[in-house]
Amino acid sequence: MGEYNAPLKDMRFVLNNIIDLEGLSGIEKFAHAESDVVDAVLEEASKFAGNILSPLNKSGDLAGSSVSDGVVTSPDGWKEAYAQFVAGGWNGISCPEEFDGGAMPQAVSLATVEMWNSSNLAFALCPLLTQGAIESLISHGTKEQQGKYLKKLVTGEWTATMNLTESSAGSDVGALRTKAEPGEDGSWLISGQKIFITYGEHELAENIIHLVLARTPGSPDGTRGISLFIVPKFLVNDDGTLGQRNDLQCVSLEEKIGIHASPTAVMSYGDNGECVGYLLGEENKGMACMFTMMNNARLGVGTQGLAVAERAYQQAVEYAIDRKQGRAPGTPKGESASIVKHADVRRNLMTMKSQIEAMRCLIYLNGEYLDKGHNHPDPEIRKTSLGLAELLTPLSKAWSTDLGVELSSIAVQIHGGMGFIEETGVGQYYRDSRILPIYEGTNGIQALDLVGRKLGLNGGEPVKTLLADMDDLAREISGEDEALNVISRQLGVAVTALKEATDWMYTNAPNDPNAAPAGATPYLRMFATTVGGYLMAKSAVKAKALLAAGDTDTKFLNGKIVTAQFFATQILPQVAALLGPVTEGPELLFAIEEDHLVA
Repeated sequence: MGEYNAPLKDMRFVLNNIIDLEGLSGIEKFAHAESDVVDAVLEEASKFAGNILSPLNKSGDLAGSSVSDGVVTSPDGWKEAYAQFVAGGWNGISCPEEFDGGAMPQAVSLATVEMWNSSNLAFALCPLLTQGAIESLISHGTKEQQGKYLKKLVTGEWTATMNLTESSAGSDVGALRTKAEPGEDGSWLISGQKIFITYGEHELAENIIHLVLARTPGSPDGTRGISLFIVPKFLVNDDGTLGQRNDLQCVSLEEKIGIHASPTAVMSYGDNGECVGYLLGEENKGMACMFTMMNNARLGVGTQGLAVAERAYQQAVEYAIDRKQGRAPGTPKGESASIVKHADVRRNLMTMKSQIEAMRCLIYLNGEYLDKGHNHPDPEIRKTSLGLAELLTPLSKAWSTDLGVELSSIAVQIHGGMGFIEETGVGQYYRDSRILPIYEGTNGIQALDLVGRKLGLNGGEPVKTLLADMDDLAREISGEDEALNVISRQLGVAVTALKEATDWMYTNAPNDPNAAPAGATPYLRMFATTVGGYLMAKSAVKAKALLAAGDTDTKFLNGKIVTAQFFATQILPQVAALLGPVTEGPELLFAIEEDHLVA
């Protein structure tokens, strides 16, 4: 099994041709994000990912993290790798310069996030949540809080967590029981227990800043009565130095089917009645503050789905080329062919490759819209971009993480029986990927968010804009070029089906509370797959243009066109097939009584 090699050529193609990197560098905040600077950043990131993080991936999985008396021990090499990560400035690459960040566009930083997660998903989970906490503090923190916490979080000297889930509540955050009582000097005393806290305890950094959801006295029921609190592992003095250990501890670590090196903690707060926390944002507005962190994390988790699929694909290709078995057409008698010569294996590889490239386009585009939505000088462009970013986020998270599991499974299949043997290492990607559709709001919740919130966002303007853009491209590329004609026909059929499904949602959702939820999951798959086909079509158009202009990288660019054709003919037809499940309605879901669901 070889180490991870970042697909820099494809990353650069997406950033330069699908993403408007030149336009982003024209925004004052991103003036330094010129193509040559971005290339240098990506090159250095690829070295760190391939040389430092990747070699620790399998050994970390085998060793795992452990806890004894509340102290968590990470696998060998973990602490040294994290120190190098911090020293390289990688943690704050997209953070504002005023907090010692690199102020790179998210579209660029997502490429580095992809590298960390492809090379070592369990390691990359730590900085992922720190990024979300940084976003929450920038958006909702006081100047004092920002001054006290942000620079250390941006550098990565301190890490952060997100504490939502409790054993009695699960995804129903409004049912949480953790309490916050008024303390001294504006502080609060936190008491309760949280589960599934990624990197809730570790020794990689000198402090951990927990963001904890809790209820204050007399707060309303449900999510309307939840507040968010900053709860440091070590209290921070006014001069920024660390004070005494706070009254919190790691009770245990979960035994998981994957990401073994990532410590998933059960955290207990206030066992001695002395856990100090500080209100972040307004009282009873904790969900709004937490969603700032969660939306950041959702795009990050979507990137993890892309990343683990890319790593599994790289190993599958390597194995398919090296493994000889059976005869393929043209193989001399008595000789075996590499399995990459067999049509079914090639189908599996192309199924992986085409959807990985589509995911990369989608996720980086989502980042671009966030960049423009928060930073573009034109208020109309900011509004349009933010609307599209919000629309794409559930697609990026759910589609990419579903595909992370599906494509990792295909990688196991390509290995045949050896794929089921831990020795090959490919099973780790399958195991690791399975948490991703559950993280940060299960993919069912993402689908409900899409049909319940995002379709109606700004009067439906983002949906209308995207549908029109996809329809326009399908028409524009219909002409004499047969390669683009193939893509045009299939994209047009998919867009037509998606429009029909969308109209059905708009028409039926107001009349039946179960109508939209019943079709939400297949609808999200329809939407994301269509957007993927649209972006692959754009890739093919740009590749054609580059070839016509004399670009000499013909192998890569022709591969782009063929991969887009494969997506159009083999993946996009699934969209029209999903129209029936989306519009069938909820009746059959509830036609069997609950007690009859048991055989």
